[in-house]
Amino acid sequence: MASRRSSWIASVACALALSVSPNVIAQGPTIIKRAVEFETTSPPSAANYGLDDKGRSAAESAVQEGRSVSVRRPSLEDTTQPLLEDQRERLFNELAEEFSMFDRLGNLVRRVSTLVKPSVIHIEAHKTEKNESYDEAGAGVVLRIHDEIWVMTNRHVIVGASPKQILLRTNDGREFHPVKVLSDPSTDVAVMKIAGIDLPAARLGNSDATEIGDFVIAIGSPFGLSHSVTFGILSAKGRRDLSLGEQRIDLQDFFQTDAAINPGNSGGPLLNLRGEVVALNTAIASSSGGSEGIGFAIPMNMAVKVADQLVRNGALRRGYLGVTLDPDFTVADLAAAGYNEKGGALVKNVRPGSPAEVAHLQRGDIIVEFDGLEIENDDHLVARVGLTSIGANIPMIIYRDGKRYRTSVTLTDIN
Repeated sequence: MASRRSSWIASVACALALSVSPNVIAQGPTIIKRAVEFETTSPPSAANYGLDDKGRSAAESAVQEGRSVSVRRPSLEDTTQPLLEDQRERLFNELAEEFSMFDRLGNLVRRVSTLVKPSVIHIEAHKTEKNESYDEAGAGVVLRIHDEIWVMTNRHVIVGASPKQILLRTNDGREFHPVKVLSDPSTDVAVMKIAGIDLPAARLGNSDATEIGDFVIAIGSPFGLSHSVTFGILSAKGRRDLSLGEQRIDLQDFFQTDAAINPGNSGGPLLNLRGEVVALNTAIASSSGGSEGIGFAIPMNMAVKVADQLVRNGALRRGYLGVTLDPDFTVADLAAAGYNEKGGALVKNVRPGSPAEVAHLQRGDIIVEFDGLEIENDDHLVARVGLTSIGANIPMIIYRDGKRYRTSVTLTDIN
C-alpha cells in the first residue's frame, strides 16, 4: 500500500514538472501534500508513506536537490482490456435489441411465405411460334370462384398453348393439367379450371386499401425457379400508360413495386404482410431483361372483376361510353381554366347513338368524377369505364363552361 501511494505521488510530481515553469516546480511538494487525502481514523506517519523527516517523498527530494528521477508510468493493460470487453458486450446487447424488431419482420415474411406457397402454382406452357417450339415458365395463384377451383395467371404466360400443353406444378411436386382455359387480352388476365385435385385457395386482400410504402412479398418462378420469394414495398399506384412490348393491354391500372420481379414471375401473387393477395405480378421495366427494381402488378380488385366475368360469361364484357378523350389534357390545363380539381378527362368528341350522347355529354366537357371516383386522366377513365357493369346507371360529375354539373350514364357492351 505504501509503495503504490509513493509511486502515484511521484508520477503526479513528474507530470507537473513536465508542464510548468521552474518557479512553480519548487512549490510542487506543498501543493501535492495539500491535495492528498488519507482515509484513516488517525493521522498517518511520514514513515508509513516513504517520506523523509521533512515530509518529502523521494521523488520530491530528488527534484529539489537536482538529482535525476526514474519514474514508471502506470500500466493501463489491466484496465483497458476489461473496458473494451464491456463496451463490446454493451454494443452486442444494443444490436440484439435493435435486431429483434427486424427479426420479427423477417419472421413475418417467413410465415407468410410458408402459408401462401401451397396456393401458388408453377406453370410451364409449351408453345409453337413460327415453326419453333419452346417452353415458357410463369406462375399462378389458386382462387375459389363460384365454388370452383381456378388458377389465375397472366394471359401472356399461357396464350398459344392448349390445356394439354400447360403443365401445372404445386409446391409439394404434384403435376396436372387444367381442364379449361379462359383469358382476356385487354387486361392480360387468364383463369384455368382445375378438377380432381384439392388445392387451398389464397386469401384475397383489398387492393384499393393498399398504400404506397406498404411492405409486399412476391412469389413466382423467376427464370423457371419455382416458388421463389422476394420482398419489397409498393412503390407507386395508377401506372396506366405502359408500353409492354408487342402486347397491347388496353385497361391498365398497375401497381409498381421494387420487390424483385423477373421473367417467370408473371402471374404470381403480390402479397401484403397479412398473407393476402393484393395484386397479380405482370411485367417489369428493364434494360437488361432482369429485375431493376421496377415491377408492375395488376391490382387484385381489378383482376377478380375480370376473372368473375370470364367464369360467368366466357369473356370480359367491357363497358362502352362512346367518347374520344384528349390524351394531352393535364391538371395544369384544369388550373389554367380556373378549376380547382386534382384531375379530369377532356371530351374531344361524342359518338352518335352512344351512351354518352344519350347522357347529353358534349365536346369540351371535362369528366372529373365517374361512379363516385375522382378521375385522374383519360387512361384512368378508360380503365374505370371498361370494368364497370353493363346496364347500371352510373353517376358522373362534369365541368361545362365553368359550371359543375351532375349527370348519369348507362353503359353498353363495347362488343
